[in-house]
Amino acid sequence: MADELWTVQRILNWTVGFLERKGDEHPRLSAEWLLSDATGLSRVELYMNFDRPLVPAELDIMREGVRRRGAGEPLQYVTGEMPFRHIILRCERGVLIPRPETEVLVDAALEGVDAALASGVNYDDVRARAQSRVEEERKAREKRVADLRERLQNWEGELPDERMADEYMRAQAELEALPAAAPLGVRVLDLCTGTGCIALSIASERPGTYVVATDISPEAVAVAERNCKTLGLSDAVDVLECDLADAVPEELWGTFSVLVSNPPYIPTEILDYDVPSEVRDNEPRLALDGGDDGLDVFRRILEVAPRLLAPAGMLCVELFEDNVHDAADLVRASSGWSRVEVREDLTHRPRVLVAVRDV
Repeated sequence: MADELWTVQRILNWTVGFLERKGDEHPRLSAEWLLSDATGLSRVELYMNFDRPLVPAELDIMREGVRRRGAGEPLQYVTGEMPFRHIILRCERGVLIPRPETEVLVDAALEGVDAALASGVNYDDVRARAQSRVEEERKAREKRVADLRERLQNWEGELPDERMADEYMRAQAELEALPAAAPLGVRVLDLCTGTGCIALSIASERPGTYVVATDISPEAVAVAERNCKTLGLSDAVDVLECDLADAVPEELWGTFSVLVSNPPYIPTEILDYDVPSEVRDNEPRLALDGGDDGLDVFRRILEVAPRLLAPAGMLCVELFEDNVHDAADLVRASSGWSRVEVREDLTHRPRVLVAVRDV
């Protein structure tokens, strides 16, 4: 491969055919992702640069990626990252790959955050953390504006550099758009966080929210912490290594407006026989196996949820399509819940359990 001229178009077409023969369900999508990873071009830019030849280093990355994907390794592990809602996440072996249907779970959790804010819930310590982030962001943007202004003032040409002037105007507009004060803050608890996709989406889409995220897997905690740092959300999200809520500080119990979780929920028998080998053979069983009926971990979450949630707090849990209604019945059979419902995922399968605590 490296001794021939391989353009973007040629290697894209070759990879699609190769992965198709290997049984990839979405060979073109896989080929685009792999080629984007190798070249640094976006998927749109690939189609605008069909005649661009790949350099040897890019060909080496592409060759290895195609080999791994052709052997059945999940695409997200091969490229090391994946998009989720409005963020890009680091994803690696030993950690569950976020699914598109989990975005519906985030939607439900955001409803809980918004409901808490609308009711006037606000914790001073949470708002103080958010205010600190606002002030740090303001200082960084003020410095950026000052640096650009100085460069423009010291420009030696007859006319200011047009691109630099445009950049200065954008930086000034972004500075002026910053809020003077942080928004109201509520607390969210994310159990079994994995990559941190849920916690980080909530923190990024609802500035001012403080999220505690936990996972029993050291590998997952390490990935989630790296994602926090990369996204600049370390001050908004604390990641704890523990079994469910064991390490959550005692003073926070009973103060969470939302408890959200994507726990292991696949029944053991289904995991052993009916789940695609790409998932079963590559992703961590710890994050998939939910026991005989898939509800082992959910039952434990339901047991502690009333003590973790604030009055009118919301429980949002992603579950298996064949056991989510059973889980809803378990909630209805326990006391203290004013509303229980099951929502569909993007493929219209029952997937997300939502329950609200009594006031």
